[in-house]
Amino acid sequence: MRTLYLLLGFAAVSTGQTWIMQTSGTTASLRGVSAVNDRIVWASGTEGTWLRTLDGGGSWESGRVPGAEALDFRGVRGFDERTAVLMSSGSGEKSRIYKTTDGGSHWTLLFTNPDAQGFFDAIAFWNRERGLVMGDAVDGHSVVLTTADGGEHWTRRQTPAALPKEGAFAASNSCLVVRGDREAWFATGGVGAARVLHSRNGGTSWMAASTPLRNDTASSGIFSLAFSDQRHGIAVGGDYTHDKESRGNIALTVDGGAHWSAPAEGGARPRGFRSAIVYVVPRQAWVTTGTSGSDISLNGGKSWMSFDDGAWNAIAVFAGEAWAVGPKGRIARLFWK
Repeated sequence: MRTLYLLLGFAAVSTGQTWIMQTSGTTASLRGVSAVNDRIVWASGTEGTWLRTLDGGGSWESGRVPGAEALDFRGVRGFDERTAVLMSSGSGEKSRIYKTTDGGSHWTLLFTNPDAQGFFDAIAFWNRERGLVMGDAVDGHSVVLTTADGGEHWTRRQTPAALPKEGAFAASNSCLVVRGDREAWFATGGVGAARVLHSRNGGTSWMAASTPLRNDTASSGIFSLAFSDQRHGIAVGGDYTHDKESRGNIALTVDGGAHWSAPAEGGARPRGFRSAIVYVVPRQAWVTTGTSGSDISLNGGKSWMSFDDGAWNAIAVFAGEAWAVGPKGRIARLFWK
């Protein structure tokens, strides 16, 4: 039997979970969120905005990176209460990487995209020193840059040739994910493209795999990836201009991303376009969200139940806790009954 919740102006139907709204103190559109632990969470968004909580979201502080007020920070990676890295998305030099080591009081510009045609989509780190950033194709290849010194220096890596209209989506900073100390995956979209590329050696080389997600428009493809272990993963997406359509919005892998397949017929899909997905280990649950709502799966992605109709862009998870961010400064914490 489903339980009906009514919270701050929106309805949620679920098996026992819902988003509890928090006060962010900003009206920026938020697309980046990173949970260090169950109390320290960083977030980021438009107009050079960054946010931080030290009490699980009971209170948030926000600010703007000086000189970056025109930038859109689509990615953030927090390491502790004082240290975080921000990535902005935009054409050419509008794609940048900043870092703070004093809780946001000061920010250092680490890197500016040198390619006028470039566009950063996501950033991820295995640890404080080793990370990578990926972006749309330049000179016929998706851009992957790696760092081994916390972002001080970046090296471009070779990737397979991009398909003619292939790109990636800077929607949630989760079209790129890392696992362990060497593995990484990134996902693409666009007309004729909805691929997952996988590296087992820290981003030095990549192998591409096709997926059944829809790729019939420039606004469709894969928007987010997550893995529960080295073999089992889920890709979500769809078409963000038709966010209530569920056609071609999910695929599963059981071999680490070498092959992808749609869920078996008969199982309920996420209810619309989805821009972010996470795996919540203690609950053995997958949670996905997008601008038309959120869904949960308790059976490995085979079927889904909707539990929220609110608009969200990204999710961060730590152990059993999760936070979502969205338009107009929306932030919420996932409540489990």
